[in-house]
Parts: sequence; C-alpha cells; structure tokens
Amino acid sequence: MFSKAARRHTTPGRPGPAGADWSPYARLDDASRAYFLHADVALEAIAGVLGRRRVRGFTLERVVDLTEAGASVWQEAAVCDGRRLILWHSEELTDMAAPGGTVLDSSIQVLPLDAIGHVGMRTLVGRDERGQRVDRGVYLVLATATPHELSAVQTDPESPVASARVRPEAFRFSKSLEDGGPGQIARLIAFGRLLGRLVPS
Repeated sequence: MFSKAARRHTTPGRPGPAGADWSPYARLDDASRAYFLHADVALEAIAGVLGRRRVRGFTLERVVDLTEAGASVWQEAAVCDGRRLILWHSEELTDMAAPGGTVLDSSIQVLPLDAIGHVGMRTLVGRDERGQRVDRGVYLVLATATPHELSAVQTDPESPVASARVRPEAFRFSKSLEDGGPGQIARLIAFGRLLGRLVPS
C-alpha cells in the first residue's frame, strides 16, 4: 500500500515525542502515538466505529496555532477501512470553567466510500541537487455530493431573480517538504491512490 519512499525506513522502535514524523509507522496506533498530542482520544474514537475492520490506509495532520491564550493544536486523522472513510479531528477550546482553562473538542465523521463523488490529487514534482526526481508536495481533495454551502448569486444586477450556487462538502489534505517532509508526502500520495482505486465508479 505504501510507496517506495515510505518503505525505505527500517522498522521503527518506540515512537518519540508528540509531533515526530509519523510516516515510518505502518500501523495507525504507532503513527498516532508518535504524532498526536491526544493519541488515546483519537484511537478510542476511531476504534469505536472501526470495530473489527482492518485499516487499509490513513493520513494524519496537525497544525499548531499561536493565539493570545497560547498555543492551540488542531489534529486530524483520515482512515480508510475499504468501505468507509473515517474522519477524526480535535481542537482545543478555551473553557475557563475547566481545569487548565481548555477542553478538547473531539469529533468523528463516517462516510461510505460511495458518498465520495470525486477524488482529485495534484502532485508537485521537482528535482533535487543531484538532478533526481523528487515529489515536493501533494494536494488531495475528496468531494461528496452532499451540499455544504448554499449562496445566492446575482447574475444580472437588474434582474429580481437570483440563482443559487451550491458548494459540495469536500475534504482537503496537503503535505509539502516544509510541512511533513518526503515521507508524509509519499504516504498521502499512497492514501489518495488507495481511495482512487476503492471509490465506486
């Protein structure tokens, strides 16, 4: 399932501190513990809907935002079990009534693969210092037929009739050499190709 770049790594030992590169880890459990601050919360939520089904592929994302209240971490996992796309994400919210002043907003969403109507992937390909091909970035978009946003569009300023523009629900993932590195780029490409093969035509 994983590309050559991800397979180059030897079998990793114990995961390092949160935020470490997750791409060497083939198992969702190990990758999450290496990368997420709240791995137990993520794994419990995913396992609750995954059941006994096998993980076919996954990608992980983490963004740290600096605010007046301090650092806030947004985390996401996208997991495919061959029939469904399982999406987990969490965000730290300020709650002065809670110990520590924050709470973790953890949410999960499950989509059957036949709900995905479009898989689009764009890869940025370049060369390294030796002239060898290198993938410098990847953008993956999974669009559904579910309306996400409805907005009025006035095509003719003099006409009293306005048309509507429907924006479908879409999920976007990206990795670059600066954000994730070559291993995570390779893993996201492999994840996009997996979904491209599995989404019903």
